[in-house]
Amino acid sequence: MVEAGCDEAGRGCLAGPVVAAAVILPKSYRHPLLNDSKQLTHEERLEVREDILRDALAWGVAEASHTEIDDINILNASYKAMHRAVEKLALRPEMLLIDGNRFRPALDLPYQCIVKGDALYFSIAAASVLAKTHRDALMEQLALECPGYGWEHNKGYPTPEHRDGIRALGISPYHRKTFQLLPSQLELFDQD
Repeated sequence: MVEAGCDEAGRGCLAGPVVAAAVILPKSYRHPLLNDSKQLTHEERLEVREDILRDALAWGVAEASHTEIDDINILNASYKAMHRAVEKLALRPEMLLIDGNRFRPALDLPYQCIVKGDALYFSIAAASVLAKTHRDALMEQLALECPGYGWEHNKGYPTPEHRDGIRALGISPYHRKTFQLLPSQLELFDQD
């Protein structure tokens, strides 16, 4: 059976898109470093990424934008990004392995949700790495366009540095307006 692992990155961020990836690996594929992307260093993720792109039978990476997140909520945007990533696969999978406990079916494919699947299945771990490295690179680019939020370090997550940037600069065009950007949301929207 041809299985595609699916995972996303960036659900808990305050800015930027949510990114998903789908990966089909050869049946007996093994990699000494491949694991949940959060367990790897930045350098290890980049190294593993190159191996995945070389070795995968098929892979796809896709986004749902911050405006889509605001329009349809983060959960539905995550599903949309996963559907788009699966649609980009050069091979049609017979089964989707989804990291997590929920999924909205699409593309008329059977699926199985697996909690902590990125630590259990190489294909999900590979999707985790591709989604994370794609999103990290994107946020580093956006940090050049919108300096002052620390996105080159925090990748849009709600760190003190990021929140200090919001207080000092207001919101950027890439912030998710439906998220609690600051502990007191009133503090933020008084600046508009």
